[in-house]
Amino acid sequence: MSARAVVIGSGPNGLAAAIRLAEHGHPVTVLEAGPVPGGAVRTEELTLPGYRHDTFSSVYPAGAASPVFRRMPLAGHGLSWTHPQACYAHPLPGGRAVALYRSLDRTVAGLDAINAGDGQRWAAFAGPLLDAFEALRATMLSGFPPVRGALRLLGALGPVGAAAFGGLVLGSAQGLGRRLFGGEGSRAWLYGSAGHGDVPPTGAGSAIAVSYLNLMGHAVGWPSPRGGAQKLTDALVSYLRALGGDVRTGEVVVGVETPGGRVTAVQIEGGERVGADLVVADVMPHALVGLVGPDRLPPAYRGLMRRYRYGPATLKVDWALDGPIPWEAPEPRGAGTVHVAGGEEELLATIAQSERGLPERPFMLLGQQSLADPTRAPAGHHTAWAYTHGPRTGIDWAAEQARHVERMEAQVERFAPGFRDRILARHVMGPAELQARDRNLVGGDVGGGSYRLPQVVLRPIPSISPYRTPVDGLYLGSAAAFPGGAVHGVPGDAAAAAALRDLKRGRRRRR
Repeated sequence: MSARAVVIGSGPNGLAAAIRLAEHGHPVTVLEAGPVPGGAVRTEELTLPGYRHDTFSSVYPAGAASPVFRRMPLAGHGLSWTHPQACYAHPLPGGRAVALYRSLDRTVAGLDAINAGDGQRWAAFAGPLLDAFEALRATMLSGFPPVRGALRLLGALGPVGAAAFGGLVLGSAQGLGRRLFGGEGSRAWLYGSAGHGDVPPTGAGSAIAVSYLNLMGHAVGWPSPRGGAQKLTDALVSYLRALGGDVRTGEVVVGVETPGGRVTAVQIEGGERVGADLVVADVMPHALVGLVGPDRLPPAYRGLMRRYRYGPATLKVDWALDGPIPWEAPEPRGAGTVHVAGGEEELLATIAQSERGLPERPFMLLGQQSLADPTRAPAGHHTAWAYTHGPRTGIDWAAEQARHVERMEAQVERFAPGFRDRILARHVMGPAELQARDRNLVGGDVGGGSYRLPQVVLRPIPSISPYRTPVDGLYLGSAAAFPGGAVHGVPGDAAAAAALRDLKRGRRRRR
């Protein structure tokens, strides 16, 4: 017997949940508050006509590695990946740079050129983990608890190797960098990947983050969808509709009806009710509490959800350029992503300062997808974007925004003299603008919540099944649930899988 399913939110997690349910024959309706599907996976002409910018996320190593996306026929629905020459590059003072390539040998050569022996030490560290990448993927990109993947990893690495890998979960990138590398430039290269999250290179948990991002680069690359991030969304929506699912945009869900502790319908702004036997919510924890109503949730659960911790605020700039960014070093000229941060000491100091205020030389993640994908801009022209983090509180972003954009552009100019002369137009989004465009980007948090211990594993609450809620038929399938953010669809897919198991049991779960 089929169950009527409603999915709230059409980000990659919401669409992954809907697809899993539709594949099992359940009628599914996805309700999206925004004007188009996609959540934080969208592409728009933000600056000038013909310049296609990824509004939020842009680079998808986890998407390329995702077992959820891999089992879907997305290529048949228009998705193709473009790979830059280098996954990312890290410019250093003095016109030098280090890059991560899909080729381990090429990466090793670059590290050895910066400091003799560093490349070989990276190969000794990364090689065994790459040999065990399928087990690593099954551990890092699965629903909670990732028991099967962990057992496979134990078998692939052995007890000693698995214990060493487990130690990375609690270790810092700085500790790992000092063990691996003798050169400051190599250590800065490693630490830069920590900027993709909110745990600084000196913090516990940053070692696993930088290791995993770099390993994914070797194993699957850091690609982007050809034509823009929206192409991934379009492929997911197309596949869902081929399965009979429906996506409705401009539909703001304002409540979930739960008489007797069980889902019966969702309420849409304007008064419409959509009947449902189960609901998967691709929303943040505080929003879930608001949709259900605090009096409908046990105090302990409600309290844990309200204590969920969000990540830092974000300032993002998109540029239309009349040519490629004129990087001084050759490595960034072919890289899809650039970590603009300087040397080791500067990087560590800047990230520490950004937790308290806005540094003069901000650490930035910069993307230049048009280098590998000429569909992004008119012939001979390019697009680029960069974002930087700052404190969630204590900053008047409206007053500081323009000044901080100037700092960001000066930081790029420092490693790419002449960059400013190539800017034709810019588009700026601060924390408030990001949240206004996507409600899941709370306070400009683009990571779906903090990744500081213990929230990196126990997301959003300590539970054997963090996707189930105390309400029968209601599931949480957003980046707030394990394994967290990045574009891979795992939380949504895991939430739908939990719902299917409950339906198969043919009985209500105990509250």
